[in-house]
Amino acid sequence: MSRLSDLSPALAENLLKLPMPEFGETPFVIPPPLAQARVAIVSTAGLHRRADSTFRPGASDYRIIPGDVAAADLVMSHISVNFDRSGFAQDPNLVFPIDLLRTMEANAEIGSLAQWHYAFMGASDPSTMEESGSEVGRLLKQDGVDIALLVPV
Repeated sequence: MSRLSDLSPALAENLLKLPMPEFGETPFVIPPPLAQARVAIVSTAGLHRRADSTFRPGASDYRIIPGDVAAADLVMSHISVNFDRSGFAQDPNLVFPIDLLRTMEANAEIGSLAQWHYAFMGASDPSTMEESGSEVGRLLKQDGVDIALLVPV
């Protein structure tokens, strides 16, 4: 993974100038104990199922990943030249830990695994993602998700 200090000064400065949406105050919510919680994954690895359309550079949309997806059926269309995909190629659970969560569910360490999970394209302009982020939030709520495991890539 590339660090800001690894980038050219001009590119680093441009990244630091990206506008960030502002959000009002939101009350803190205490989730149920993990053993009773419904858990979903939200990743920025540009993941999708093989049959789904790939992400475009700078995409602000998302892909829905069903809870019963086989990790081997996931494809990464993250396009950053600074991103090393070799870990994902060896084990998709590094960026989308679905098998680990299934094991945790089977061992009653989490209450349940969500029916749906979500993937965004990383390295996108955050100011363009407010609508899709809010939509995924509503979908997580509809699925009864208590805890979203955020996997930034």
